[in-house]
Amino acid sequence: MSKIILFIFLSFLGFIKTSAQDDTLKYIFMGHTYQYYTPGYKVDARIMNIDVQSYDGIWLGGDVCSESLLYYDVFAYIDSVFNLRHPNTHWAMGNHDARNGNWIWIEELTGRKTYYTSYYKGITYVVLNTNLTPYDCEQLDDQYRMIMNVCDTIQESSHLIFLMHHGIWDGVPGLLTPTRYAQSNLKYFNFNCQSRESSFVNAIYPRLIEVKNRGVEVICILGDMGAKKLDVLSDDGIHFLGTGLARSYYKDSEERAKSRKDYAIIFKHVQKTKSLTWKFVDFDVLSGY
Repeated sequence: MSKIILFIFLSFLGFIKTSAQDDTLKYIFMGHTYQYYTPGYKVDARIMNIDVQSYDGIWLGGDVCSESLLYYDVFAYIDSVFNLRHPNTHWAMGNHDARNGNWIWIEELTGRKTYYTSYYKGITYVVLNTNLTPYDCEQLDDQYRMIMNVCDTIQESSHLIFLMHHGIWDGVPGLLTPTRYAQSNLKYFNFNCQSRESSFVNAIYPRLIEVKNRGVEVICILGDMGAKKLDVLSDDGIHFLGTGLARSYYKDSEERAKSRKDYAIIFKHVQKTKSLTWKFVDFDVLSGY
């Protein structure tokens, strides 16, 4: 009888452990992922050594390939690597992704625009297209209205995550100018066509503070970075993160060894406690390079 009770007890402990593991999700963020010195149609070779599909979310910070949308077979290759149809695979388009047009391929495959909002496991995402300009006021204004609507209505989410490619954070209190960490500084990027003062710091950042003050943690993540990492809390309590890959630029092994390390950001999400933590991981170590 005692053996039966012990078996039941141990089984119960195993159930608790399994349940706790099932409740924990892992996400990976990678930026500027294209492989240097190829015709422009491949991701960094180290990515192929990572089981990216083992993550519950793949977040791409743009410039996935050097010429991501030039040919459909390149786009199909990107889908085969990252499974773009998955509801928690997110791609914030970079200039290398956007410059050849063919954005419709993304929309047809995923059912989402190149900017969109998404909800997954208690977290709300806003994916921005920072390639939009006043030449396309319809989409630019639509994206702006989408952001305002999310900020006005978000209630149940524990976190609000903004994914973007370009450095548009100039002037945010507590942050250095993007020229210090990003490969772009779109200081004059406007989020709508109604005002020349609709920059990130003027039009978007105040709304993020309002969301933060309602008890939702806000995280902005940037992908247009080389071998650098950024993890800063603004003066108003908004998290700003960023990183990217650049080491494939160095063909010479000695030069590569002297270059800056590349990083990915690994997030751990415990749904029960609504906890979201992250760490920067050496990409060479992650990929077993």
